[in-house]
Amino acid sequence: MADEQKINEETAETTPVPEATTAPTVEAVAVTEEAPAEAAVEAPKPTREGAAIPGTPAWDPQPGQVVRVHLRITETTKKGQEKERLQAFEGTVIARNHGSEAGSTFTVRKEIKGGYAVERIFPIFAPTIAKVEVIKQFRVRRAKLHFLRARLKKGKKLQEVA
Repeated sequence: MADEQKINEETAETTPVPEATTAPTVEAVAVTEEAPAEAAVEAPKPTREGAAIPGTPAWDPQPGQVVRVHLRITETTKKGQEKERLQAFEGTVIARNHGSEAGSTFTVRKEIKGGYAVERIFPIFAPTIAKVEVIKQFRVRRAKLHFLRARLKKGKKLQEVA
């Protein structure tokens, strides 16, 4: 190394000494060849702030979960000013449709006194949804829990996961 420095001083060149390079490995070549093919196949997915993985929503409601969905509601006052408030809708997720596409939805069923219920369908990527809180998780063996609509008549119950 001392000889290399003397040679550089004698020629008055300030070129750095090249370090030993290694040939690219087979793994590195394979990764660089596959990357453009994957990028061409996948279409960009919508994103949410706070998502753990880019392209997925920050929440992932599954059938059998009791969730509280917080919605942003804008109201206009008598003076014409717009006010925004949050409204919660709590119930059991009974279905999820279209996976994680841009138009994917989930259905929440809320039981009311007197044997009545309200079902509401929420788009997962809706800008009006502020957050989704998971309150409980039940053990289910179905993807669609429409049998819960007749639960009061037949006495069907869900088992809670510990």
